[in-house]
Amino acid sequence: MLERALDALLRRLIRRGGLSVTYPDGSTRRYGPGAGPPPPANGPRSETPVPGEVAVTIHDKATIRAMLRDPDLGVAEAYMNQRLTIEHDDLRGFLTLAIGNRADNPPAYALWRMLPLRRRIRRLLQWNPAPRARHNVAHHYDLSGALYDLFLDRDRQYSCAYFPTPDLTLDEAQEAKKRHIIKKLALRPGMSVLDIGCGWGGMALTLARDYGVRVTGITLSEEQLALGRKRVAEAGLEDLITLELRDYRDVRGQFDRIVSVGMFEHVGGPHYRRYFRCVRELLTEDGVALIHTIGVNGPPAATSSFIRRYIFPGGALPSLSEIARAVELEKLFFTDIEVLRRHYAETLKKWEERFTAHAAEAEALYDQRFVRMWRYYLLGSEMTFRLHDLVNFQLQLTRRNDVLPITRDYMMD
Repeated sequence: MLERALDALLRRLIRRGGLSVTYPDGSTRRYGPGAGPPPPANGPRSETPVPGEVAVTIHDKATIRAMLRDPDLGVAEAYMNQRLTIEHDDLRGFLTLAIGNRADNPPAYALWRMLPLRRRIRRLLQWNPAPRARHNVAHHYDLSGALYDLFLDRDRQYSCAYFPTPDLTLDEAQEAKKRHIIKKLALRPGMSVLDIGCGWGGMALTLARDYGVRVTGITLSEEQLALGRKRVAEAGLEDLITLELRDYRDVRGQFDRIVSVGMFEHVGGPHYRRYFRCVRELLTEDGVALIHTIGVNGPPAATSSFIRRYIFPGGALPSLSEIARAVELEKLFFTDIEVLRRHYAETLKKWEERFTAHAAEAEALYDQRFVRMWRYYLLGSEMTFRLHDLVNFQLQLTRRNDVLPITRDYMMD
């Protein structure tokens, strides 16, 4: 019964590439038309991966039941626990096939019964008051600092890098990201800047050291705060940078500029208006805010249950329509919106390559299951940016429409 249900769903879902599944009873069934012809050797290089041939083995019926109940969580846990094994451990090929077909054939994917339910309870799952927000942040960002050293750049930028040219190293692209954002802030020396979700202090250090502004950075991660303060002291910038363990809802005062990179994903849909109300109240009358966040290119969608349980509890990726409604209701002006499409895919690819190269060190820190989970997270995220509906938004906001120059030329200097 379970095998027949999964067989029917896979026959509807797999329209590109080929998937061979060996079931617990030893039988093997094949889905999809198979891999297409390879591109000509002298043809243009495509940055979009094409689903190929993948073979998997499902080791027990309980795994099939879990996959039918919730594919996001069931497939991920099956791989993590080695109840689903991939031939040659070709996780990249498997996720290219799975996510590529999900993007191309959403009606078949929606047959899984949990998807409509997850959409209905989405706002409840994203309820993120201050105590829960701190707990959720600690789940991910208070992991061993040695883990992040394995795959992040020297500055520990844990957000989308920026690739104005494709040949940049990870360090160069993360530096380019900071400069790209800072141009949009239209800074002047002596300004006050609030960094919401300051991470390990990289943006604050760049702002104070290179632009002569005073920075207040806030985070909910004790590990990030400790290392950030250490870096500030080592740089001799304690007179310009203050880092605090604080929720954005508890900040007081006003700032000339607000920057937030990779934090809005943790706010949660029920709190979007409160977040932008805080931005408005914390900005001076002629202030500028720049919000950099992952987003969904489409209507509001449920968060992956695998990501929610194992990676970012309470995380929520906003649609532009959700953001726009909250911004409009809080009477802020959109003064610039940029959509970075493939930049995070390239960032995640570099992170996964680095992590895999140091997998033995990650296993020594945690265990094999953690290594499989982390690779699944990094590769699955990369393929969702490449093949499905994830993008990055950079949103520039003000309280008045006459604060910034009338053209975007100042961003290019």
